[in-house]
Amino acid sequence: MPLDKFVLLIVVVVAAAAATVWVGAMVVAAIQVPIAGPIFILPGALIGYVLWRVVSERLKNKEDDHYDSIEK
Repeated sequence: MPLDKFVLLIVVVVAAAAATVWVGAMVVAAIQVPIAGPIFILPGALIGYVLWRVVSERLKNKEDDHYDSIEK
């Protein structure tokens, strides 16, 4: 990957992260949540769902089972 594209990618990712944090701070300030618990429910649920899907896919996938070729 050329250096200029790599630097552009890094700048765009950092800008997007900064914008996300800024918008999140504005939302939290606007609704004045007394505790931080409700803020982490949705991201926690999304991370849990992704982990659940990864684990269930790894357990169900017969093509990715490396132990089938081992002699018993």
